[in-house]
Amino acid sequence: MLLFLSVPQPRPPGARTRAGAARVARWRRLRLQQLRRLRGLLRGLRGRPGAGSRRRGRMALCGQAAGAASLPSELIVHIFSFLSASDRLRASASCSHWRECLFYPALWPQLRICLRVSPAEQPRLEFLMRKCGWFVRELRVEFAAENYLSGGGGPGDGGSADAGTGGEEVEALQLSTRWLEVLRTYLELVLCVLVSIRNNRNLQKFSLFGDISVLQQQGSLSNTYLSKVDPDGKKIKQIQQLFEEILSNSRQLKWLSCGFMLEIVTPTSLSSLSNAIANTMEHLSLLDNNIPGNSTLISAAELERFVNLRSLALDFCDFTAEMARVLTDNNHVPLQRLSLLVHNVSVMHKSLDNMPNDEHWKALSRKSTSLRVYIMAFDIKSEDMLKILKPSIPLERIHFDSYITCVSGAIVDLISRQYDKFLTHFILMNDVIDTSGFPDLSDNRNEDPLVLLAWRCTKLSLLAIHGYTVWAHNLIAIARLRGSDLKVLEVTEESIDFDQGELADQDVDPVHNLIEQVSLGLGQPWHAVMDIESLSVFTEPNRHFYREMQSFSEDI
Repeated sequence: MLLFLSVPQPRPPGARTRAGAARVARWRRLRLQQLRRLRGLLRGLRGRPGAGSRRRGRMALCGQAAGAASLPSELIVHIFSFLSASDRLRASASCSHWRECLFYPALWPQLRICLRVSPAEQPRLEFLMRKCGWFVRELRVEFAAENYLSGGGGPGDGGSADAGTGGEEVEALQLSTRWLEVLRTYLELVLCVLVSIRNNRNLQKFSLFGDISVLQQQGSLSNTYLSKVDPDGKKIKQIQQLFEEILSNSRQLKWLSCGFMLEIVTPTSLSSLSNAIANTMEHLSLLDNNIPGNSTLISAAELERFVNLRSLALDFCDFTAEMARVLTDNNHVPLQRLSLLVHNVSVMHKSLDNMPNDEHWKALSRKSTSLRVYIMAFDIKSEDMLKILKPSIPLERIHFDSYITCVSGAIVDLISRQYDKFLTHFILMNDVIDTSGFPDLSDNRNEDPLVLLAWRCTKLSLLAIHGYTVWAHNLIAIARLRGSDLKVLEVTEESIDFDQGELADQDVDPVHNLIEQVSLGLGQPWHAVMDIESLSVFTEPNRHFYREMQSFSEDI
């Protein structure tokens, strides 16, 4: 960056001519000046006195005295470029001049923020977005709502309530107060982000995630709360208009991802994108199943503009047979990653009749031999899953998360038979309160479906289970079948059960034996998951799916 740090170039071909000799002489004088300047700076940093007031004046380029504070801004920025973000922040605390150089645009091409929906975050977010929002090229923001449905610790929590009907009324009032504050803060934070980047024409990747809508899907958040926070709907309308303005002002946008946000994307949002930007878009993710009725966030006609799309993430009910046909057209580049969210709310309000059939999936696979599919299923009935899981889907990852319904052994067996050549990730989650009655997939079966999954799916590298009974001897068999190829095996402690014969053997500790045998089978130390709160795949399935979808789409 600095002129005096430039590398000497080879002598130009015209150096032997008179004009060339003049250029060489000028280059030598310039180089000599650079070396003298650098020598003076280094002498000043070592604390050596200068040879006179004129030399000291040359040394003090940026401050009143020689030293670190007197370094040119370009050199400080160059130093910062070798540091991590945390080290830059610490280094910027040395003096005001270094702090001014901290937010130089070249130092922050990417900005990834994870925010608690808390009033304390707002001034920090405003400062950061005011500094970086106008030039950042890649922006990822995650809004993480705290568990305001818990019994205490939330805002407005006035302490424990008395037992009985009166206590329930007080608790309901406290819950309502906490939710109103969450929504109010959430809207302000979203507005802060969108306002700061509305005129950013350098934006290439834009990603938003908010888990407040998770509770909305479960019925804990109704329109009543939203109407109290935003009676006239002005803030929601302003958020939607700002989002469309960002899309219309974009000139380099390649990646657009919005998942589980609260009423930010509308069915008309994508029409704000110019044809030039739509034609060059490489990734599009619109995951929001709160759209009422049969309306969708993107139509097949709108998808025709995205001819360069390599990665797509949608609600499964929005991915129709007509969309599959559009993606197989010759003017579209081959789609390589497809992530689909199957939610019981969408299935109840939208029909599965328009979903692609097996022939459509075959055509997609012929169009792109590298196409891989990632499916996340929330509380889907077995009969619906049987309709969804077409044999020709190149399914690489599948994540089941249940609160009411449970995955049957027949579904697991079907997956292991149909997708044995592709499947690498299998997550089975059942978030039940009563831990004494976990469903057993091996009931009335000669072989455990999970063992058959490990046997058939030779590419399986991740297996995570919670809320389903996993027998100890079957877990050992899974570890031995897949060996070191199974990189991740996460099974919660309460999901593991032992045969009576294993428990009756006084000479062998069954838990110690399980840990030893599984570790030997995997070729690495292993233990059951003792604290479920430590793994987001179990505690925050939406966030886990969204982050995995991002990495899944980037890994092309």
